[in-house]
Amino acid sequence: MSNTEKSKYWFPAKRYGWGWGLPSRWQGWAVLLIYFVLVLAGIPLVQAKVGVVLYLVYASALTVVLIGVCWLTGEPPRWRWGKRDV
Repeated sequence: MSNTEKSKYWFPAKRYGWGWGLPSRWQGWAVLLIYFVLVLAGIPLVQAKVGVVLYLVYASALTVVLIGVCWLTGEPPRWRWGKRDV
């Protein structure tokens, strides 16, 4: 895959293991920032008002959405062993 094809991904694959690394485009950084803001904002808004269990459900739902965005906008996930896979 050429560099121009890889640069279209918001979330590049990790070099080792399965999943995605830090974002490579501004859209990915925006998604990650929004995720962290919503998780932290949920502490006083959700946890403090309705409890820890609902906050964990809230944070889990946000994490599922983040994984979905990574899946749709990132490199296809697969197990990687470093430079051997390049």
